[in-house]
Amino acid sequence: MQKKFLTNLAILLFFNLLVKPFWILGIEPAVQEQVGNENFGEFFALFNFSFLLNIILDFGITNFNNKNIAQNNHLLTKHFSSLFVLKLILALIYILGSVVIGLAIGYDTRLTKLLLLLGFNQFLISMVLYLRSNLQGLHLFKTDTIVSVLDRLIMIAICAVILWGHMFKIKMDIMLFAYIQTGAYFLTAFIAFVIVAKKTETLKLTWSYPFALMILKKSFPFAILVLLMTFYNRIDAVMMERILPPHNEELAKQVAHLKTFAAYNTEPFHSLIDKLDERVMLNGPDQAGIYAKAFRLLDAANMIAYLFSVILLPTFSRMLKYKESVEALVKLSFTLIITPALVVAIGCVFYRQEIMGWLYADHIAQAAVVFAPLMCCFVAISTNYIFSTLLTANGNMKHLNTLAAICMLINITLNLILIPHFQARGSAFVSLATQLIMAIAQVIIVQRVFRFRVNYRLLITLGIFIVGVVGINILSRMFGFHTENHRWLFNFAFMSVASILWAFLIRQISIKSIFRMMKYG
Repeated sequence: MQKKFLTNLAILLFFNLLVKPFWILGIEPAVQEQVGNENFGEFFALFNFSFLLNIILDFGITNFNNKNIAQNNHLLTKHFSSLFVLKLILALIYILGSVVIGLAIGYDTRLTKLLLLLGFNQFLISMVLYLRSNLQGLHLFKTDTIVSVLDRLIMIAICAVILWGHMFKIKMDIMLFAYIQTGAYFLTAFIAFVIVAKKTETLKLTWSYPFALMILKKSFPFAILVLLMTFYNRIDAVMMERILPPHNEELAKQVAHLKTFAAYNTEPFHSLIDKLDERVMLNGPDQAGIYAKAFRLLDAANMIAYLFSVILLPTFSRMLKYKESVEALVKLSFTLIITPALVVAIGCVFYRQEIMGWLYADHIAQAAVVFAPLMCCFVAISTNYIFSTLLTANGNMKHLNTLAAICMLINITLNLILIPHFQARGSAFVSLATQLIMAIAQVIIVQRVFRFRVNYRLLITLGIFIVGVVGINILSRMFGFHTENHRWLFNFAFMSVASILWAFLIRQISIKSIFRMMKYG
């Protein structure tokens, strides 16, 4: 089973690393630069808001279906048609609920129109994930891999033509950006539907109230977990955009005029402009835009961690059904994900200014301050994906839901306190605290539920590895050419390679063990 896990994980990672980083690091920054920080900040806040009620779209059906199909393949034909109709009904409830709550918290007509479009996009994303859960449950991982990158490939092709092709006189704006996503998600959902439909013996869309009620009852614990986790992962940008004051257009114009005037005058003008510029940026949409800039790389990194859970959930589910030991697979998957997570997180803290300057043309210093704590979240999130997936496969939903509820309350309370005083930076540290609490608690719960031995050797090795990576980062910055013409990339590349070699040297990752598992499973 470990051999199959490694093979499928390698294929999934390869294809996703080819496509999704380019979307997040190439297309999205270019769109944000073209439409402006404030406009993209509003889009980012609304995008996160559309996630908050996302649970109504899915209600835990995807996770439940993934686990169920993995353990009982024959249920695909029996359940697919009814679940598909149920998803459509839930979509209507979700879109209506999102609009009503959006109007209640003060979204105007312009923002509501964008919210409607983003809500429809969420429905399409949810449908794709549900259809993919059937492929994953059937262990058709190669097909699932192609479907997982198809929407991004379509969006990249269209956006690249508009942004850089100069073939059409079309200027990118937020609504066009959302429409492009709609088209890509729709086409992907249609293709995935055709693939899954061919795997069923019969396809006839039916509605059964008793069946729907039974499924909703069974998936309810999954739904609560997703709802709680979505809130503490996505509510920060929404709270920023609503709590902080709106954009001051008049003050922004005055600062722009002063900048033009100051270009021909002395230094005192620049200090005055810097102070006024800070006042201009202390508003909801701009702070959400800064947070989006810092969050983008974390979002890209999280995709890698998420891919582990995509493979692990059906794998754990099947192993637990047949009472196979999962301890070796937990250790293997944790080691494989935590090693690059630590390298990325520590490296991003040391090179935060350079990375933000590489990706963006403005608000670099503000984004760098937010970027450092957000990237540290990656270590905790990676841990969460391994251990929460195991607890989900084992049916320990009460533990997960209780923990997620506590983390949601902590997150919202701290955000209410810190956002008015520290804006995006405060919210970033709140995210870090929440994710660390969640990760540590899940590790403790797994150890107690499965009675795993405390692996002191692994803990000591991790400590040595962290100290070594910090030392390597300090050494890499002493080369002296990291600040100009992107030459710092050589420093960063040296740090990354040296850190991975350090992991092999101290045997945190064992090549022999990986090859042995690939050969014998």
